[in-house]
Amino acid sequence: MVGIGGTGMSGLARLMRSCGAHVRGEDDTRSAAMDRLSAEGFDVTRGAGTLPVDVDAVVATAAIPAEHPSLVAARARGLAVVPYAEALGRVMDDRSGVAVAGTHGKSTTTCLLTWCLVRAGLDPWFLAGATCGGLGGNARGGAETTPRGPWSGQPGLMVAESCEFDRSFLKMRPRAAIIGNVEADHLDCYGTLDAVVEAFHTFARNLPAAQDGGYLLIGHEGAHRERVTADARAMVETFGVHPKSTHRLELASDGRVRVLRGARETLRWRPCLLGEYNARNAAAAGTMALHLGADREAVEAALSDFAGLDRRQTFMGLLPGVEPAVRVYDDYGHHPTEVRVTLAAIRQATGARRLLCVFEPHQHSRIRVLLEEFGRAFGDADMVILPPIHFVRDQENERHRVSSAALAERIRHHGCAAHAVADLDAAARMVRHEARGGDVIVTMGAGNVWKVARSLVSSEAAEGAG
Repeated sequence: MVGIGGTGMSGLARLMRSCGAHVRGEDDTRSAAMDRLSAEGFDVTRGAGTLPVDVDAVVATAAIPAEHPSLVAARARGLAVVPYAEALGRVMDDRSGVAVAGTHGKSTTTCLLTWCLVRAGLDPWFLAGATCGGLGGNARGGAETTPRGPWSGQPGLMVAESCEFDRSFLKMRPRAAIIGNVEADHLDCYGTLDAVVEAFHTFARNLPAAQDGGYLLIGHEGAHRERVTADARAMVETFGVHPKSTHRLELASDGRVRVLRGARETLRWRPCLLGEYNARNAAAAGTMALHLGADREAVEAALSDFAGLDRRQTFMGLLPGVEPAVRVYDDYGHHPTEVRVTLAAIRQATGARRLLCVFEPHQHSRIRVLLEEFGRAFGDADMVILPPIHFVRDQENERHRVSSAALAERIRHHGCAAHAVADLDAAARMVRHEARGGDVIVTMGAGNVWKVARSLVSSEAAEGAG
């Protein structure tokens, strides 16, 4: 496996070993994921090693260029070079697959659904693009046979996060799926929102017919559901707050959440996770779990005590030496909608005196195309600090087409203080200097901004700054 240290690839390595494969791998970057794989007995190498002689196939993450030495060597030997998404699809082919798709919330919904099924005794396989402590990581092997429910006695359940980047989710053939929402993203490979919607339409159309167990649960609002579900063969149901949703979500003033089908209540719980968007994720996960045969009591208990994922509203600790306390949170959000709803949820839940956000923009093409949307996304922040845009996947010329300074200008245009800084260290110094008692700091982004959050709560960093 080339790029085995990535979140998805490391999880896939575990699944493939659970299937009986002998898995080895390499990655150019040392990471905690690599260390965990080594501790679990995987043969992993940092950097491009010599491709072993006794290899039958090579699996590569999408981030690996075609001229990588191991891929060149594999092709020279006539070995199959299998993309990550295709390899994941092959693992799913032997199981009763449930795919979780959508622009936002895939990882959380995948883990919520898996948590419900585990608690209900259905022992699913699973793979997500984020680490969930309650599930022991981001992947697990499960039962070879589904123990009960509508697919009882058939191949074991497998829940997998299914990403639309580069249309990779079209390489999977699940029996059931959740589509939470559909928005403009990954426009470096799609170009337009219409192309994104068409890809989700193809994904929905690929599900089996209803008489063969095909089932799609899609957001009633925000998922372009009429276009996405046009000519779908699967049974289609919707979830959301809209009165016409098949599974209607109600959020009570006391924090409880209910799901109703018509006048009949199907679920009720009090969530740990903040925000209406997480209540929607949980409603989708709980509804799918019931469809797959989980009992209501187990699902409600699971939704009530699910503690979340790494880098999703994660409380990192307190800024040392400041009173009243300054709380520090970290989040993976990197799309305007994710930024907006996460900041709103944290502000409402914490009652922050001021909300200071260190946002590391991710991917130049995304920032360029969605610049105005990003400019409006920070309405709940009092100050935004922007290190340079994290460069990934884009063509080199994209670096010169947009900058963090341009984003800072658009944020200021919409009424929020914003500053572009030289690097992550400068961002940490500025936010530490600006913080006052009672403030809340949020670091956000899909790159390395989590290192800022970690440095802020460490006593060593505070002493160094003093």
